[in-house]
Amino acid sequence: MILLEIIKSIILGIVEGMTEFLPVSSTGHLIVFQNLIKFEGSPGFVEMYTYVIQLGAILAIIVLYWRKIKNTLVNFFPGKVSYQQSGLKFWLMIVIACIPGAVVTLLFDDLADKYLFSPLPVAITLFLGGIAMIYAERRFRNNYPTQEINVSLKQAWLIGLFQCLAIIPGMSRSASTIIGGWVAGLSTIAATEFSFFLAIPVMAGMSLLKIIKVGGLLALTFQEQISLAVGFIVSFLVAIVVVNGFISYLKRKPMKVFAYYRMIFAVVILIAGGVGLF
Repeated sequence: MILLEIIKSIILGIVEGMTEFLPVSSTGHLIVFQNLIKFEGSPGFVEMYTYVIQLGAILAIIVLYWRKIKNTLVNFFPGKVSYQQSGLKFWLMIVIACIPGAVVTLLFDDLADKYLFSPLPVAITLFLGGIAMIYAERRFRNNYPTQEINVSLKQAWLIGLFQCLAIIPGMSRSASTIIGGWVAGLSTIAATEFSFFLAIPVMAGMSLLKIIKVGGLLALTFQEQISLAVGFIVSFLVAIVVVNGFISYLKRKPMKVFAYYRMIFAVVILIAGGVGLF
């Protein structure tokens, strides 16, 4: 029984690692695959698992961008560098961008869990989100050519407002913040990398909230703890590979291919639901 759950968790870890930073909704993919492979647990466990293994993928960002993170910490206070180049300004903008999403999550997280954590809402949101990505990329992608992350207070707040859309499973936190970055005037690379850093406190906070809701990690069964650990590790290893490839791709080609994938995947989900796979 434990072996079967480990295999399921490996599958979900691969899905998470592949989709966390792509604008295709890792949460939406996990919901679909959890239903498909009948991944179950104690009350609240599946929802908590969905968010906590995303921390594995977030850890990949800390590893891959450690030089940048270290630089912001070493030069945190203005002195050797200007305020615009300081870590204080960088992380302050991250905090500002987190505020709208934190408020929306505290107010509506339970409603989202109750009504939107199922394949049908995910499929609808995937499709509509794909249309939004295509429009936003055509309209805003080339507004700001520089690839450096230098986000203003107004830009950080606007990106944070767009990130609120990510509470809807299937929308994608990555897609929401990248679209917000485009609208705010950032280049694709700058918007994407800002999205990476923004994910660190956002997903840490979401995971903590879900863990508290289930009564803590010690409240889980041994089997659930093993599943969680396996999913976390696998998602980290897969994300290490995917992130590098994603950035390399964006430097050469537009993001519309991911929008088309979202729409095709949404149709597949609807068909699968229609024939009783969910």
